[in-house]
Amino acid sequence: MRTKDICNTIEEFAPLCLQEDWDNAGLLIDNGNAEVTGVLFCLDVTEEIMKEALTKKCNFILSHHPLIFSGVKKITGSTYIERCVMSAIKNNIAIYAAHTNADSVKNGVSGVMCNKLGLENCTILSPQENSLLKLVTFVPKQQAGDLRGALFEVGAGHIGNYDDCSFNSFGEGTFRGNEESKPFVGKANIFHTESEVRIEMILPTYLKAKIESKLLQSHPYEEPAYDFIPLQNARKDVGLGMIGTFETEISEEDFIQKVKYTFGAECVRTSPLQHKKIRKVAVCGGSGSFLIETAKIRKADAFLTADLKYHDFFKAENQLLLTDIGHFESEQFIKEVFFDLISKKMPTFALYFSEKEVNCVHYF
Repeated sequence: MRTKDICNTIEEFAPLCLQEDWDNAGLLIDNGNAEVTGVLFCLDVTEEIMKEALTKKCNFILSHHPLIFSGVKKITGSTYIERCVMSAIKNNIAIYAAHTNADSVKNGVSGVMCNKLGLENCTILSPQENSLLKLVTFVPKQQAGDLRGALFEVGAGHIGNYDDCSFNSFGEGTFRGNEESKPFVGKANIFHTESEVRIEMILPTYLKAKIESKLLQSHPYEEPAYDFIPLQNARKDVGLGMIGTFETEISEEDFIQKVKYTFGAECVRTSPLQHKKIRKVAVCGGSGSFLIETAKIRKADAFLTADLKYHDFFKAENQLLLTDIGHFESEQFIKEVFFDLISKKMPTFALYFSEKEVNCVHYF
């Protein structure tokens, strides 16, 4: 198994196109697509993590936070980032970060928070908009099944919990090829009418090039007619934050204790208690203040996140309980998702959770 294989596995789960514009997810330091000797999972890449990778003979580090966020103008070893980069290059260790792309998938950072809390009926809190296309194409009846199958194979026709979705209508197509044409049906320079199927499928925008290539490869016509139409529908399986419900409502105090125990939080900050029951809970791993209003619109009884500022707590406005458990605490379990993802594909592979990782925020 090589570095590229690990990268492909991660990106099948959390495509890089889902990362935020300011982010720097992906393969940050390559090792020449070397044979992978082991993978080390962590939240942040530090010098201790680099030493641990060497000790465990791991030449691939998979972190949540990117080691390199902005451009590095020089590498002199004056910062921990530069020293980690130097160590990785010297020892031929690949470093990969799955950050906001892993925040944006249903079973990513916020999804695992819901699982740990035991929430049910979980959905994306803020679904991603303007990220869907509709493909429309026309094909002879007898070839429609083969073309649909080829397009399904590369990701078209996936809607929520359903795949192989399409709409098909029947009609007649007309065409006449010139003397240089080589028509699949009919003859050059002769007007032809063909019974055709109009196939419509939804696809995510990031798959457009892949699906267009498969269409041109699989369509029987020399010059297939097709359109990609932008849709305003939100993608229900992609977006930020999650929202779900407890089977039975609990008190605010019990909710806070549950959160504190589940995430091992030494300190939990909340907005003023309203002495209301908690059943519907919104979550967002990392800095989630931008989703407070969305949580209120979705009628959440509580919103669990991190990095709230002083004035953010006023935004609760007695409508929900804002709960801040800390950045590290909210994102720590994404490592388990990465581990499960790779171990299922490579069950005999050397995979390790970091034993040297620590929360950089200390409480006294």
